[in-house]
Amino acid sequence: MMQLPATQLSLIRRILACSCVTLTAAALASCVGSGSRAAIEQARAPGPQPLAYPAARRSDQTDNYFGESVADPYRWMEDTASPETHQWVTAENELSRHYLDAIPERPIIKQRLDKLWHYEHYDVPTRAGDRYFYRGNDGKQDQSVLYVTEGLGGTPRVLIDPNQMTSDRTTAVAEYIPSPDGKLIAYSVSESGSDWRIWRVRKVDTNEELPDVVRHSKFANVAWDKAGAGFYYLNYPMLADGSGDGNAQASIYYHRLGAAQTDDAHIYTVAGHPTRNPYPATSDDGRYLILSIADAVVENAVYYIDLEQPGAGVVKLFDRWDGVYNVIGNDGRTFYLWTTAGAPLGKVVAVDLDRPDPSNWRVLVRQGKESIETASFIGGVLVTSYLHDAHAVVRLYNTKGKATGAVKLPGTGTVENFLGRGDRNEAFFQYSDIFTPESIYRLEPAGNKLTVFRKPSVALDPARYVTEQVFYKSKDGTRVPMFITHQRGLKRDGSNAVLLYGYGGFALAESPRYRPHMAGWLEIGGVYALANLRGGSEYGEAWHVAGTHAKKQNVFDDFIGAAEWLIAKRYTTRDRLAIHGRSNGGLLVGAVMEQRPELLGAALPKVGVLDMLRYHTASANARNWSADYGLSEKVDDYHALRAYSPYHNLRDGKCYPPTLITTAESDDRVVPWHSYKFGAALQHAQGCANPILVSVETHAGHRDGRPVWMWVEDYADQWAFLAKQFHMRVN
Repeated sequence: MMQLPATQLSLIRRILACSCVTLTAAALASCVGSGSRAAIEQARAPGPQPLAYPAARRSDQTDNYFGESVADPYRWMEDTASPETHQWVTAENELSRHYLDAIPERPIIKQRLDKLWHYEHYDVPTRAGDRYFYRGNDGKQDQSVLYVTEGLGGTPRVLIDPNQMTSDRTTAVAEYIPSPDGKLIAYSVSESGSDWRIWRVRKVDTNEELPDVVRHSKFANVAWDKAGAGFYYLNYPMLADGSGDGNAQASIYYHRLGAAQTDDAHIYTVAGHPTRNPYPATSDDGRYLILSIADAVVENAVYYIDLEQPGAGVVKLFDRWDGVYNVIGNDGRTFYLWTTAGAPLGKVVAVDLDRPDPSNWRVLVRQGKESIETASFIGGVLVTSYLHDAHAVVRLYNTKGKATGAVKLPGTGTVENFLGRGDRNEAFFQYSDIFTPESIYRLEPAGNKLTVFRKPSVALDPARYVTEQVFYKSKDGTRVPMFITHQRGLKRDGSNAVLLYGYGGFALAESPRYRPHMAGWLEIGGVYALANLRGGSEYGEAWHVAGTHAKKQNVFDDFIGAAEWLIAKRYTTRDRLAIHGRSNGGLLVGAVMEQRPELLGAALPKVGVLDMLRYHTASANARNWSADYGLSEKVDDYHALRAYSPYHNLRDGKCYPPTLITTAESDDRVVPWHSYKFGAALQHAQGCANPILVSVETHAGHRDGRPVWMWVEDYADQWAFLAKQFHMRVN
């Protein structure tokens, strides 16, 4: 396998996607206005009375889209660094903090979440030479530690402990790539959850930090050269203040160890297409630099450079932009490729670099009835991971295309991150299901031998619960799968508190996996429903495309259909049904709570994309989401976006469900002004006493790098909010 084929593809896909403290009364009075003080007093008082929200200025800002005037009264919040925005965020945080801290169940919920989140766990190891590198957490740490072992059974030795880097443990080791011989390690750090990365290099033998520092990179790993003398990396231009320019096009550079970054050699920039960026990997034999050219998840190009040919230029191997192309390994000048070109459910082919035209491809794994989620070339074997009704199935094939068996997985769940090389009969991967945290398995593909490498245990007792898969009909008759997890002996009498979760976008499948916060929800008596909406990859590219552009409403209809089914089947009632989603799933929640507020008992949109007319103005990578959403600059896209954009479709005086909006100040992927603008507009529009809270974490980003304590506090807030709305008894 290349250094990062399947993981790089997943990484590219996921591109798309003051502290919360309690002040004294005197300190509070000094930093918020009288309206906020009144709201806080109301939050402390019993009874369903409307909150007096912090004042938010409504401007007369309007924009003209194809002859239509569209109001944007909270445009000023897009300046997230302005004193006015900061004052509003501070006031909202104080209101939310007092409301949530007054919920009696919160300390109990937090205690349970803390116990469930602090468990021993590991990442999939990477082998370089005879060494194995992996991140691990002893169950007491906020950030995972990077370890190395000499041989598979060696004693783990700490290489990097990010828990020592900052007092609040908000700096994390994000990515790490060892040199081919395992003597050096290039690693990146994420500060306060930012997507921006700072790459450094250490000697593995001595833990000595080398002077090399590479900045202004994100969304890509580095790729070592064969000799370990340096690496290729994705670099964004630098602004005058020294920060990276996320709105600009990125390029590939080569960093030679010991050199200053300013002396790094420029390797390649995509010409003529300013939204396309090249993502680097090197082949296992070190001969080829592979460049995946991408600006969307539905199609890409693949170029390469033959590093053994001095002065060799870039060869445009696949440049049709008619599907996804992912090089998974090579045997000399034969490349093995997983692609959706001409096969929406995916296929695996062998390509001769001297005869690369599709007419000369050898099809090794044909498109079948199930979607191939990933494929890898490990130990001379093709390892293919399928989705069967949204759960994983792994099958093996030889390089002649003959099936050699299926891997016997431990249950119905998710497999991810197959790591290995084409010339070694050893692969590691991660397995998880609703009750099983990330367990690491070692697979010998030749012989199909599976052994446990690391298997953590958690405080959740799986014997108390059951997961069932059901199918329901969406508005247009489409059959949609859903997983429902609940305590054994559940009575379907409409009395249960149900949390419905969804995503539905960017060809990302939602299969069953362990989530500590969801385990916490089960522990307090809740029911967890996971809907496999269109827009994901559960049934291949057609399933994805059916939830994009003008068809995005299908995703919302699928989610609404899930809610209606849960109510009709007496799992719950509308007063005890909550919806939850993050990022693109935050958009999902925002749109559904706006379209069908009477159907819901509560809504939890997290780090959501909520202003669909201006999402693409935040950064270049946000503009790349147009492959799913479209752009308001195009007339057909505009009308589709305008019809469901949560921020633009709120109606004054309408009764919206109790809502807790959560975001993060350092989120540079889905910028927090989405949640600010939506929160202010929702509070203004609210026509009943149901609370609308906005909670902003001021030392976190979109997701990556958050310490455990911050996750625990976050979900203690969310589950306590639901416990209050649903009158749940938490013992």
